[in-house]
Amino acid sequence: MKALIVSLYFPPAGGGGTARPLKMATHLPELGIETHVLAPSGFKWIHQDDEALAAPTLAWVHRARYVGPRGRKPAEELRGTTGLVRYRKQAELFGRRLLVPDEAVSWNLTALPAAIRIVKREGIDVILTTSPPGSVHLIGAGVKRATGIPWVADLRDPLTGHTHRNIEKLLVRAKEKGAAGVAEIVGRYADAVVTVSGAITEETKDRGVRGEILEIPNGCDFDDFAGLEYRRGDTFRITHAGSFFGKRDPKPFLTALSRVEGVSARFVGDFRASDLEYAKSLNLGDRFEVISYVPRAESLRLQRDSEALLLLIAESGGRGRAVLSGKVFEYLAAERPILAVVPPDGAAAQLIREADAGVVVPTDDVEAMVRELTALRDRFRAGELDAPPLSDEWRAKLSRRARMQELADLLHRVSGQ
Repeated sequence: MKALIVSLYFPPAGGGGTARPLKMATHLPELGIETHVLAPSGFKWIHQDDEALAAPTLAWVHRARYVGPRGRKPAEELRGTTGLVRYRKQAELFGRRLLVPDEAVSWNLTALPAAIRIVKREGIDVILTTSPPGSVHLIGAGVKRATGIPWVADLRDPLTGHTHRNIEKLLVRAKEKGAAGVAEIVGRYADAVVTVSGAITEETKDRGVRGEILEIPNGCDFDDFAGLEYRRGDTFRITHAGSFFGKRDPKPFLTALSRVEGVSARFVGDFRASDLEYAKSLNLGDRFEVISYVPRAESLRLQRDSEALLLLIAESGGRGRAVLSGKVFEYLAAERPILAVVPPDGAAAQLIREADAGVVVPTDDVEAMVRELTALRDRFRAGELDAPPLSDEWRAKLSRRARMQELADLLHRVSGQ
């Protein structure tokens, strides 16, 4: 059987959104599926990881030139600007805000014909589109209509009601309307829909999807941590890996950190200027460190070599409950205690509790953060902060390869191969 994966995020793109499509391209060939990948060339991602480009994979990688706006962080670009400078910057950013359902939709102009050519030339049996961005699913629908092959839509985020969007803004509402249109197309034409969490599964069911719906969460890549060691530090170190954008807010945790002596926090990845100013106002000194974006391999090393890991998921009016990102599984694979500042009734909280991998506190409860940070620090000082090893049963359950076997089985079902 032959499958084509279409993803905007694939090495040399960096960041957490690259891991799932890359692991598909790694494991599906090992499971007997000839795998092709269509990804952009010429796209200026916010983060780039050239080391990941050299990752071993048996997949065939094809490129369609990207046309459209590059990856940007508008809020950061506008911060501190005034007058004509701000006006010019807003004018630069305005065009991307008009693109519906998202800023990457223009890639479809080159990606759709490229995907059709690959399907016909290579004899592809099934196409899989993986979002975000949601507009990538229009490619799947177009390929199915042009060639007749089955289409599987993989949803790593909800298509509508995005956690970090401000729905009160007019242009955001236009994007949400466009995203609802994509969701309708997925529901009507996709032969199967894959989701990463129960909340997204329920949302998908509510839309009356015609095809099979299968929940396949992200998994743990235990092999990626092979050879990475934890060395006990002189002080208690807690590490957060990942970028800050939208509703994700480190301020409550930073406030708690300022009230607990003997704890150092390091943030690996992008940190907003406003958050950095707030951290400096707390006079944390050398107990606070920001490490700019690093390749994934280095991020994993820093996670493993930490006393604890910090997970932050925004409440976002209840939308954060659905978030079960790849970062959660990366932390589990690192096997260090997790302080999860997340919606307490959400998917991430439930998984961490079930795996007994850490403690959960509400996103705005500074007192609870102080209490749990103090407890972790005291256990460290007493020499009792051991890594929480996952049982063999949990390791098998969370294995990324096991998850990819579920995906392979689905691809066989929908293609009849």
